[in-house]
Amino acid sequence: MSRFESAKELYNLYDVDVENALQTLAGIRISMHCWQGDDVCGFENSGSLSGGIAAIGNYPGKARNPEELMADIDKALSLIPGKHKINLHASYAVMNGKPVDRDKLEPRHFQVWIDFAKSRNLGIDFNPTFFSHPKAADNLTLSNPDPAIRHFWVEHGKAARRIAEYCGKTLGIQALNNIWVPDGFKDIPADRYTPRLRLKDSLDEIYAEKLDKKWLADSIEGKVFGLGLESYTVGSHEFYMNYAAKNNILCLLDTGHFHPTEFVSDKIPTLLLFSEKIALHVSRPVRWDSDHVVIFDDELKEIAKELVRCDALNRVFIGLDFFDASINRIAAWVIGMRNMQKALLYALLLPNKTLAELQEKSDFTRILVTMEEFKSMPFADIWDHFCEINNVPVRDAWFNIVGQYEKEVLLKRG
Repeated sequence: MSRFESAKELYNLYDVDVENALQTLAGIRISMHCWQGDDVCGFENSGSLSGGIAAIGNYPGKARNPEELMADIDKALSLIPGKHKINLHASYAVMNGKPVDRDKLEPRHFQVWIDFAKSRNLGIDFNPTFFSHPKAADNLTLSNPDPAIRHFWVEHGKAARRIAEYCGKTLGIQALNNIWVPDGFKDIPADRYTPRLRLKDSLDEIYAEKLDKKWLADSIEGKVFGLGLESYTVGSHEFYMNYAAKNNILCLLDTGHFHPTEFVSDKIPTLLLFSEKIALHVSRPVRWDSDHVVIFDDELKEIAKELVRCDALNRVFIGLDFFDASINRIAAWVIGMRNMQKALLYALLLPNKTLAELQEKSDFTRILVTMEEFKSMPFADIWDHFCEINNVPVRDAWFNIVGQYEKEVLLKRG
């Protein structure tokens, strides 16, 4: 008997359907963020990062152009089970020598990405880029007091939604368009209300255009603070949560954008009570929003548990959001994506119905016993089998492939 068959029998003793868990996991598309591959640089050559964003490290082999970035994405996806999505920022437009500013972007500037995704059965998610631009130099975009600057960013937001809709329609997979802005102040503001009023009006203008919801989902993403924006963030979680509820769009939870003592996993079931769908950017904060590579830690498992227990896997957009320039960038993608999948599988292999029934009976002793027992169940044997049936390396065998790619490709980039 194989290790998988042995593990499957053990899970069956607890009425856990392993085959159903594997089938469910195979149907979940995780959005792999393009910006891990080049340290959030994009293709605009607009200078250093701004808006509280910083990529730390100088590991060799960073992608320098679309061809290199796509090749690196290909390599990473070849080591990750299943079919997924690519998460793009607007700053990754491919201009072909005919540059336009962000307010004039069109779907054609992303046709190379769309062709890339279509040939690989991938979806695309999208993000307007409100940072690292001369018109965002003071970290005020959609809430800027200057009407001209505000108009520029409103037009960029509109353009991004059209691009995302086009991606969704062309690929036949609904695209998420997520708005995050870096707007805020370093020190205590004299007026907290007016910038948020301007942000609200700008968002109203962006979302006024009615696009096809079959192919486009809209979300907005809050934050506690950023580097250089320590005292006040215009787009706070409370602002966006209320705006999303009132305007029937999605509230995106970035796992690094809250206070260190907050748990995003606890917010998920509450939002699901009032929203048809939610969106996630999964990162790993170390003390705060440091965007470390996602690991198989307790909070990641709790996030996955809530999605499974709430029967919300078809109601969530799951994307990753980290950028670590101190390690091999392809390895970072593979570690993060596989860990997100591991967490989902771990949650799918729990006796969730039984645990819920025990809670209704107030049998908290048995709940604790069962939860602790499942920590030592042969979960890894099920995960290895999932990798095998998806024709990707088992355990850390993928790392040798990344190492060879580093020698043959990455180190030759200079």
